[in-house]
Amino acid sequence: MALLINDDCTACDACKPACPNEVISVGSPIYVIDPLKCTECVGAHDTPQCMDVCPADCIVPNPDFQESKEELLAKYEALHG
Repeated sequence: MALLINDDCTACDACKPACPNEVISVGSPIYVIDPLKCTECVGAHDTPQCMDVCPADCIVPNPDFQESKEELLAKYEALHG
């Protein structure tokens, strides 16, 4: 499942550099995660790095992108293959 940033985002920029897939971008007014490239850090880390560093706790599972760990790993490998 991909992650998304909700309206509680303070645009602090903590999440963007933490993402190993570089899928977080500056939106207007909050940051945005590309769900087609987000792997929840499967393949790179044990936990989603953006969630670990977010001081506002505004990064949550995206209900529109339900994916298994295997699917997330395949997505990671396709991005970094």
